[in-house]
This record gives sequence, structure tokens and C-alpha cells, in this order.
Amino acid sequence: MGQNVEKNGGWWLTVGISGDILTRGKRRFSQERCNVFVGVHERQLDPKGRLALPAAFRPRLEPRCFLSIGRDNCIDVLTAEAMEDVARDMLEKVRKGELDRNAPRALAANSYEVTIDGQGRVNIDEKLREYAGISLNSKVVVSGSFDRVEIWEPERHERNISAGTQQIAGAGA
Repeated sequence: MGQNVEKNGGWWLTVGISGDILTRGKRRFSQERCNVFVGVHERQLDPKGRLALPAAFRPRLEPRCFLSIGRDNCIDVLTAEAMEDVARDMLEKVRKGELDRNAPRALAANSYEVTIDGQGRVNIDEKLREYAGISLNSKVVVSGSFDRVEIWEPERHERNISAGTQQIAGAGA
């Protein structure tokens, strides 16, 4: 996709082929060209509530990451840096009066810092499993969503992907 990351006074910029700035942020500049999560992986939750994360995702998430309630009843898997960004953004919206304090309270109360074990697994708390509609020993979908990984109940994931695909298809018409 012809994107480059350029350093600009402590900010990072993602620049498209045409030179337009696509995104900007406050994170420190990284030598890595791309740090996004993409792809879909089918997995199974084990009897103890553990899930093996896809090998392609692990290097960016290890040794610890955060599991949290996500939009559309999925479970978000965030790097420590991404979780800090989410918290900072939410608190800034509260300060500006754009968001009620209950939203960050709910997110913080339903987020868990987890360590990835030697087999690349994370333990998914019962509260998060209930929120996402997944149970022990059930199949799940682990999907990249650019800045985060999402864990889904398979039918719910399929409905959301189908709706998104239709939106993209309609956008070009």
C-alpha cells in the first residue's frame, strides 16, 4: 500500500503514495515500516479459558497485553501502548465534555492486563467471555483490526464482516 512512516518533531505520520498525511500520532518513532494487525484466524478456547494467539500477532503483544470489552461485543486485545492511547483519548474526551465519566470507568473495570505464556496463550476472564458470548471449549475467531486484535464468537464475527464488506463494496459505486 505504498505508505511510509516519517518522523516529524516527535510525532509520527503515515504518508500515502500521493503524499497526503493519512494518520499522525504522538508515539515515539519506530524503525518498523508497519505495525498493524491484519488477518483472520480460527482458534478454540481450552477448558481453562486460555486462547492461543496467532504466531503472527505475538511479537507485537508479548510479553504482556490488555484484554478489554470491545465494540459490537468482541474482546479487544491491545498492546500496552495502545491501551495507554485509549485511556488518554477517553480522559481527554471527558475533560472536553464529549464523553461521560461512566465510559472510562466501565472500560477500566472490564479490562485485564495479561501475560502471554510460553505457548503463546492468554487467559480470558469469565466476565469477558460472557460479554463476547463465548464459552469454554468453544471455537472463536481472532481477527486483526489494524490497531488491535479482536476475539469474536464466530457467527457474530461473520455478521459484522459481511456488513463491513457491503459498506466497502457500496463505497465504490
